[in-house]
Amino acid sequence: MMSDQFEVTMKSALTPLPPADRGRQVTDSLAAYIQQSALAAGDRLPAERELMAALGVGRSTIREVIRQFQALGVMETRKGSGTYLLKPITSATIHMPLSVNMGSLRDALLQTLEVRRGIECEACMAAARRRTKDDLRRISETLVEMERVHLEKGTAGKEDLAFHLAIYDATHNPLFRQLLEQMREAFERFWDTPFDRPDFAFRSFPYHRTLYNAIVAQDTEAARRETIKILDIVEEDIKEMSK
Repeated sequence: MMSDQFEVTMKSALTPLPPADRGRQVTDSLAAYIQQSALAAGDRLPAERELMAALGVGRSTIREVIRQFQALGVMETRKGSGTYLLKPITSATIHMPLSVNMGSLRDALLQTLEVRRGIECEACMAAARRRTKDDLRRISETLVEMERVHLEKGTAGKEDLAFHLAIYDATHNPLFRQLLEQMREAFERFWDTPFDRPDFAFRSFPYHRTLYNAIVAQDTEAARRETIKILDIVEEDIKEMSK
């Protein structure tokens, strides 16, 4: 049980959030709480249910934020025990995004794509080499959900991002996820209907399934090839839709 002082501190630092960009708000609020509470490495964070109640968000949002902190190497979750702080953090240190000149959306996307191409080709090859049964299950679940939403709505940006994140996690190299978190704002433009076109990168849809098949087969060259097919279509659409 939390002490009365601990509970008061949490309630003063964590308040219900308005319905907008919940993940970013939970990240900021949790970092502020850690800073105000002077939590140190080794200290346990409040339980999921306590964070859900304090912030007014669902379990999935809390878990996604915790996964992001884990990817940054500042938290770890111990089965049956809870989530612990590995390094002290503040709201000023968790967001250090790489910046892109947004004078032109076309140029910003093309610049980011160059970096994304290198990272994702390597990540997909690493995932093909190292994936476990649990990794395949999670990648498969995100792919099935992406396909369901895509067929229903014609686009599935959020679900597409979740698929790629599952592949990053399957590399078992935390630096891939950490790099993504540092570039998340720039990367997310690809999944946020650029140029107000919900059909952006629509043609890449089938290659997500063939990429998954390559990872299942542990065929690193096929994984690289299917990733390039996806990113080539993204590049073509950036150039075509920005005319």
